[in-house]
Amino acid sequence: MESLGDILRQSLTPKSTTEDTGTSSKDKPILEAEENECPLCKGRGWLRFDVPFGHPDFGRLAPCQCTEKEFEQGRLAKLEQYSNLGPLTRLTFDKLLPRGRSSDPQNQERFAHCLEVARHFAREPKEWLVLSGPSGCGKTHLAAAIANHCLQEGNQVFFMIVPDLLDHLRTTFSPNSDVAYDELFERVRNAPLLVLDDLGSQSSTPWAEEKLFQILNHRFNAELATVVTLRNLEELDARLAAKLQDPAIAQQCELEKPQLPLFQQVGGLSSQFLADKTFETFDTRGMNADEKGRESLQTAWRGARQFAETPENWLVFLGVHGCGKTHLAAAIANHQLRAGRPVFFAVVPDLLDHLRSTFSPESTVTYDSVFEAVKTSPLVILDDLGTERSTPWAQEKLYQILNYRYNALLATVVTVAGFLEGIEGRLSSRLQDPKLSNVIFIHAPDYRSQTRPPEDPRPPRQSRRPR
Repeated sequence: MESLGDILRQSLTPKSTTEDTGTSSKDKPILEAEENECPLCKGRGWLRFDVPFGHPDFGRLAPCQCTEKEFEQGRLAKLEQYSNLGPLTRLTFDKLLPRGRSSDPQNQERFAHCLEVARHFAREPKEWLVLSGPSGCGKTHLAAAIANHCLQEGNQVFFMIVPDLLDHLRTTFSPNSDVAYDELFERVRNAPLLVLDDLGSQSSTPWAEEKLFQILNHRFNAELATVVTLRNLEELDARLAAKLQDPAIAQQCELEKPQLPLFQQVGGLSSQFLADKTFETFDTRGMNADEKGRESLQTAWRGARQFAETPENWLVFLGVHGCGKTHLAAAIANHQLRAGRPVFFAVVPDLLDHLRSTFSPESTVTYDSVFEAVKTSPLVILDDLGTERSTPWAQEKLYQILNYRYNALLATVVTVAGFLEGIEGRLSSRLQDPKLSNVIFIHAPDYRSQTRPPEDPRPPRQSRRPR
């Protein structure tokens, strides 16, 4: 692959000629020009200065206006070829909606601000610009518009989609490759303006992370103008994220706030199962429950209903399998969904299996995205805590989730089969903190087997931690 210097030299260097050239003065020569010929140079492309002998410009050639125009067109064509923009040359600032495509007024304001920042960067491309937001919000269009503006100004730009870049780098190791690895790698590292599109969408391998770090670290140290588009910084390797968030060189522009799905679930919870579990369908009489069991069911129902109206702090249900814990947790989820509020419902053993599976190279969901969602969602329901296979890894993940939500005072519902004494100490300590948790033990038997539950050795905790 030719370097930019070779490309430009070929397009800008005039061909040698032994033909005589015309002359020029301030007044245009009055010559009859053939059809389609330039009247100044008669199609030769060059003019000689009309100056007396001894003048510094005597005998010197200068390109005609027609030749300069051709040179400029050729130069732009070569710059465009070098830029790797391809069909994205159609994406300009003029074709962008001033406030984006989102119907959310706040997102429209964000887009308008990012558009202004991008225009300014295109006029003076220096330092780094990081464009983030969900797919389809206009990140690539903005980045391509910056590149196209710089091209029209005659500046060098190199545009690469990150997964394609890594694929190209891998193929350079092939003996049949037309491009040397060092040549492509150096072009990306040292381009006067580099646009990296879709960072974070690549297959995450140690080799890929290392190549990207080498590229960005070099450009960071050299303070080379760079535009990066990505969905979320939290999905990136920590070293890359640190560079992209450094306020000394990088300017952040979030085009849209990602909208949380209304309902997220892990554990195969069917919509039919959820739809059937409401407060109206919950039977506070239980199945063959005694007076104490019925009272506990009524207490649990009232606690769940109150929590559903104003979900804050933690609500913990204890009891044997089949006593109604999951029904009440699902009823809370239903109530929230009908009010248009997001819910994350996870069966704990399935959640841990899902987190483990995200380490697989074939996984379409990154570990961080699932882990962050269950940590930070406004309302999380963790069903069947304590039934998972207890391993140090599982205990650590559960602790990280619950400890984060505990410190952030995020609304959480937890169902536990049995007593808290069977839960790892760090978890049970937080689950029964009277300043935060409302712990309700359901004494009703399993409606499937009607097995009598054991007695709860502890008094119920009803106090709440104020926000």
